[in-house]
Amino acid sequence: MNKQSTTVSQRLAAVFFCASVCVSFAGSVVAGGDPEAGKVASAVCSACHGADGNSTIPTNPKLAGQYESYLVHALKAYRSGERNNAIMSGFAANLTDQQIADLAAYFSSQESNLQTVIPK
Repeated sequence: MNKQSTTVSQRLAAVFFCASVCVSFAGSVVAGGDPEAGKVASAVCSACHGADGNSTIPTNPKLAGQYESYLVHALKAYRSGERNNAIMSGFAANLTDQQIADLAAYFSSQESNLQTVIPK
């Protein structure tokens, strides 16, 4: 990883941390995932995963249309350290269970443009 991409990663992590703090003070928490709250919280995610979860960056997963339970499990695994990714672990570290549920509800409700990629 070069110095420029490290700096970008550090900036993205800082932005996500600030957004997570703001979202944590943003109002009442409801049981289950709220796709509208997830849409608001997903603004930070859009830099890597696309505004609706359909990433255009080949190395970043598409989140749109994924199973809600899978997204919850993945975010909690990043948060706990069970899954190891420097960028995602930093992003997930400050998410509450409710924020994770909201993000999962939003991304799972989006139409996916998933496709099979055949290597050349």
